[in-house]
Amino acid sequence: MNKQRTLLLVDDAPENIDLLKGILRDNYKIKAATSGKKALQVVAKSPPDLIVLDVMMPEMDGYAVCQQLKANSTTAAIPILFVTGQVDPAEVAKGLALGARAYIIKPIDPAQLLTTIAAHLSDEMLGE
Repeated sequence: MNKQRTLLLVDDAPENIDLLKGILRDNYKIKAATSGKKALQVVAKSPPDLIVLDVMMPEMDGYAVCQQLKANSTTAAIPILFVTGQVDPAEVAKGLALGARAYIIKPIDPAQLLTTIAAHLSDEMLGE
């Protein structure tokens, strides 16, 4: 049996983390961070299998977190999914150019979230 995959949820709003946890906790081991800086600390200690990252956060936004993770050879391969309330094509293009795998648009559809995460974890496993 495969070990349970670990996800890192990053959002400055605890209620959003709780919503995501509610959808994901039956299928994945969950870690959470409420800021970009904390997310980088969690990843440095124990890299997750996939990161679900809010774009709009104070201090360090999701783009800056993604950029730092992709610039580091030990974390560059971790799949990142951005979560956002914005559907601006330029913003989506920016995130994908930085290395994010996909965007999840708020309000979050639980089935879409689970399917998207499973697909990107499968892609990662194929590349190992």
